[in-house]
Parts: sequence; C-alpha cells; structure tokens
Amino acid sequence: MTGVGRRPFLGVPFALALVSSPASAQDRRRGGPPGNAWAGAWAASAHGPYPSGNPSAQPDQSFAFPTPAEGARNQTMRMMVRPDIWGPAARLRFSNAFGTRPLVIQGLHVGLQGVGGNVARGTNRPVTFGGGRSVTIAPGATSWSDAVDLPFMRGPGDPLLEGRRVAVSFHVPGPTGPMTWHAKSLTTSYVTAPGAGDHAREDSDASFPFTTASWFFLDMVEMRAPPATSVIVAFGDSITDGTNTTMNGDDRWPDTLSRRLRARFGPRVSVVNAGIGGNRVTGPPEYTPANPIPGGPSALSRLERDVLQVSGVKTVIWMEGINDLGSAEATAEQVIAGLREGVRRLRERNIRVIGATLTTALGYNGGHGTPQVDERRRAINTWIRAPGNFDAVADFDAVTIDQATGQLKPAFIPNSTVGGAGDRLHPNRAGLMAMAEAVPIDALGIPEAPVPRRRPSQR
Repeated sequence: MTGVGRRPFLGVPFALALVSSPASAQDRRRGGPPGNAWAGAWAASAHGPYPSGNPSAQPDQSFAFPTPAEGARNQTMRMMVRPDIWGPAARLRFSNAFGTRPLVIQGLHVGLQGVGGNVARGTNRPVTFGGGRSVTIAPGATSWSDAVDLPFMRGPGDPLLEGRRVAVSFHVPGPTGPMTWHAKSLTTSYVTAPGAGDHAREDSDASFPFTTASWFFLDMVEMRAPPATSVIVAFGDSITDGTNTTMNGDDRWPDTLSRRLRARFGPRVSVVNAGIGGNRVTGPPEYTPANPIPGGPSALSRLERDVLQVSGVKTVIWMEGINDLGSAEATAEQVIAGLREGVRRLRERNIRVIGATLTTALGYNGGHGTPQVDERRRAINTWIRAPGNFDAVADFDAVTIDQATGQLKPAFIPNSTVGGAGDRLHPNRAGLMAMAEAVPIDALGIPEAPVPRRRPSQR
C-alpha cells in the first residue's frame, strides 16, 4: 500500500494530511471479541524533521544519523512506547508528515520490551500492511498497519502488563531523507548503525548499539478495547510533553492523571499525550519541512491529525498559550481567539473540552518570564475560568503558583530529568503531580462501571 500526500489548503500545512489504509480482511478477522472497537492507547505528535525540535536528555545522535538531510540509511529502529491501555490486538500508525522522499517501512515487529533494548522472548510478532510486509508512505502522509494479535495479553487490566512498554521494531532501507520525529520522548529507544540492515525480528539488542531519547516515524498505537472505553487526549506544549520530568519515569502530568483514573475506573480509560515542546495555539502561520521551527505546526493546524483522529476520543484537556505570549509576543486576545476556535471545532464533534489554566513562567530567563507576559497570561486564565468557555477547568495555575513571588513554588522548580536548578517555566515531577491532582475527574465524562446484577438464588 502506498500513501498519497496532499497539498496545502487554507493555510494548513500539507504535512497534516492523513492517508489511512481501508480495513483489510485481516483487520476485520482479528482484534478480539465481537463488539470491541479501536481506542487510542499511545501517541507522539509529529512536529517536524529531525533535528528540529526540543529533545530532553538526548545522547549524541551523530553516530546513528551522521547526515540529518539523508536521515536513516539501511537501519533498524526499535522504538519503546508505553500503551496506556492494553487489548487483544493492536495497530500502529507511521508518519512521513515532514519527509521529502517516499518512506519505506519493512519488517515491522511488535513485542514486549524486556531489559534495555531486548524484546521479551516469544513475544516479538510480525505485523503487516494491507497483508504485505512493507509499506511506502508518500511525503506528507501517514499509514496504518494491519491489526496484530497480542497473545501475551491475558485480559483487561492484566497486572503483569501494567506499565510495560511495547518494542516496535522496523527496518528503513533509506536513505530516508528528512525524518519525521517526536523529539522529546523521555524514553530510551534503540537504533542500529547505518548500513546494518534488518534486525527487527531479533529478540536481542546486540545489533542496536545506539540509543535515542526521541521517537522516529511511529506516531500512534491503538488497541482493541470495549466500546465503553473513554479516551482522553492531553493537548498542549512542553509542559504536557514532559520537559523537566524524569527520563524513563513516566511522570508527566498525563501519566500521573492516568494512574489516578485507573485507580477509580480500572482499565476503561486511556490518556493519550499530544503535547509538543514549544508548540503554540495560533502560530506559525505556515509550517513546512523546508521552514521548520522547534515547536512544530500550530495547535489549530494539527488538531485534526493529533486529536480528532485518535480513535474513541471523548474528552480533551487543553493547556497551551505560553509560547504564543513568550516566543511570538501574541496578545491575550489572539490566544483567546485561537482557544475559542479550537473549542468550537472540538464541540462540533461532541468532544468535551477541559480548559487548563497556564502556569506561571515569571522569572524564566527568556521572553516567557517577563512581568508583561505574566499579565497577559493572567488575562487568559481569567477567560479560561469564566463559566461557559470550557466544559470544566483544571486550575493548574492555582496549585503551582507561589502567591508570595508569583513564580512556581520552590519545590516545583528543580529539574527532574538531568538535575540542576530548573528553569522556572517547566514544573518538575512534584509540580506535575500536583497538576494531575487538580484535574476534576467528575467533569471528564467517564461513566461509572455498572453494578453487576445478582442472579436470583436457586432454592
């Protein structure tokens, strides 16, 4: 199957086009009991061509990818991702959104991560595309794999799978040209040397000498789940993406929120992270592979690809705007207009929208940290808190601000990823945990589990 790109329209970048294969016979045959549906389990919003972006704790990538313009060359990638829910079958989406050449994906395998870059023995399974072993994705397009059974998944809420990562291994013959990626994975993944060939089927990580703290090409994983599963998308910038959280610690605020929801609702809720470091609500006006900025396309221009195309999405929690104020010097009114437009488009699709107030950046060594920006930030928060603009409010600002200084609370500043004093913009692990606790669970629209009916006693 070959993806077909689309050209820009109405100022929306061509990279946001989606091409998806129709459901194959295999997809219809497999994937769990009748009545199950696809539900978003993991995402990594594509934001540009490598190396444009804001990675955290990134190893030196020059050995794995000596020439960024040429991309990967006859290499195998083993991307480690943590699904928020598990099902009896999975499917995966690959993106060439910011590529300039057709992207070939071959030899795709999915298994459970073992230790480091190893795949747990007996779990590595081949995955097809339209029944074939490879797919060619046009520049600006994406493609879904067929469904693949996960026989190691024993049932909903399997405690042995909670917190486990999937190893997604695939070969790219290349040279790929500019590589579509998500810079800030805060998760260690693995790459073979250039020219090493196809090692996707191997359980061992002996052929994967290089590590990366980013995700390449893979941008979504879905699981078969009961139709009542609630999917929540966390939409935003670096504070949602996880800057200053713990490498391989899964302690971004959406991660902590997910654990909070699981404690109450069990495995019926999935929280998907659609944050991008440096992202803005309304800008830039145009984004192309030839003219990238670290924050990627605007939230409004990527809303369709990164939120509305997530299967089963019922609720969005949206925290964004500080980069508009600090990097682009937008007015509060411009940011509010952008948020209002995004809410309108989401509500048209019957999606509940929770507005998250913007946390303080006062004291940050950059444009975000000035008193003038803080005044505009507070004006936006006043609008977010006003009744009717959102379905509910997660008041992140109220739980993170030090009222005496107007800055983040001192305990929320030190960097949890690499240590050090922190930057006064990105809350650390402790701050993000406080934010997750501020999300009003009862406003998320998650139905309580029905109480099982007792059978009449037999006399």
